[in-house]
Amino acid sequence: MKKSVNEPGSNCAVSIPTADGVFIARYSETGLAELEFPNAGRTGPPLSQSLPVPVRTWHRMTESALKSILAGKTAKSLPPMDLSPGTRFQQSVWRELQKISTGKTKSYGEIAGLIGKPKAVRAVGGACGANPIPVLIPCHRVLAANGKLGGFSGGLDWKRKLLAIEGVAF
Repeated sequence: MKKSVNEPGSNCAVSIPTADGVFIARYSETGLAELEFPNAGRTGPPLSQSLPVPVRTWHRMTESALKSILAGKTAKSLPPMDLSPGTRFQQSVWRELQKISTGKTKSYGEIAGLIGKPKAVRAVGGACGANPIPVLIPCHRVLAANGKLGGFSGGLDWKRKLLAIEGVAF
């Protein structure tokens, strides 16, 4: 496990207040490691000047990207992402998800085919559910073969909301 930017063994957590609630971003020594959806009443630590310069820079990038996406725009840039806790298979799925354009969707089966594992449809669903950086790695853009929502780690209300923001009818 990588060292954290501020304490060995734990990630640096910083809040991102939005009109939709407070997201929590966690950073490792190599980049954004997790992004958590808002929970009612939860607040996280604000960005602090005592954090290392790279974390402050990554956090500004994360906040800008998240707010752009929540406004229905394509993020201009993304922070470096630490996907090292994922398996090779999960990482291949997450890389493929990043190729889905704003306002577009793919099915779990299409993603499985694109990564060269056409029979791994359920495993693709599992990798989407394990995505540590939802919204920025857009697993919300993956639908079931019948065009239905499927699952979503942030809850189906968030999946519907994100797709509606992007103008996706399902």
